[in-house]
Amino acid sequence: MTSLKNTIVLITGASSGIGAASARAFAGEGAHLILAARRSERIQATAEELHAEFGIGTLALTLDVRDQAAVARTLGNLPGRWAAVDILLNNAGLSRGLEKLHEGLIADWDEMLDTNVKGLLYVTRTVLPGMVARGRGHVINTGSIAGHEPYPGGNVYCASKAAVGMLTKTLRIDLLGTGIRVTCVEPGLVETEFSLVRYHGDEQRAVKPYQGLQPLTAADIADAILWAATRPAHVNVENIVIFPTAQAAATMAHRT
Repeated sequence: MTSLKNTIVLITGASSGIGAASARAFAGEGAHLILAARRSERIQATAEELHAEFGIGTLALTLDVRDQAAVARTLGNLPGRWAAVDILLNNAGLSRGLEKLHEGLIADWDEMLDTNVKGLLYVTRTVLPGMVARGRGHVINTGSIAGHEPYPGGNVYCASKAAVGMLTKTLRIDLLGTGIRVTCVEPGLVETEFSLVRYHGDEQRAVKPYQGLQPLTAADIADAILWAATRPAHVNVENIVIFPTAQAAATMAHRT
């Protein structure tokens, strides 16, 4: 297991769910954290909490990854030691709606594609040159089983996560010989704010996907991310697909 003590880890979408759980997991290993998210008060509170609990350095950034100029300005001018990012966790992402394509809302499509695909590109394009120059680093992308298997109403979200998977593979080709590792972690059912966001805050609809089974938790995914990040430098974990035991495929789950 490779030590992460004093490494610099940048996490997008770090104010809740998998991002926040991953921040806690990395903090427990002594990493210093750059935590980015749109919700300013929440990301600041998360940074302060982890600093107080683990004694690590934290830098909270209010950032919308959809805004290319803001990404370039904020992440391209990180202060002092923070500029040398060792691990980038591209976690910011979301799903909106579950309509058939011909009934979908274009605003929902834009938000998904701008966040899940273009946001990932903007952040990676800004941070990666420094990793290449230093000859080390690790890019970890949060994908989804939706990138492998379609499901009813998943059209644009599935397409966006398929893009994340393919970008991960092509990025690994681009970086061959640089010493930089690239990983994609692709969960099945994880109980976070995901469904609440998908259903635009409808709490009754949001709980239904997780009823009758024990879903994964954000901490489960954070554990997988941490495992990939702590392999020896010569080991690149290409892909982790992780389901709850009660799920066999995107549309197959055993409910009691």
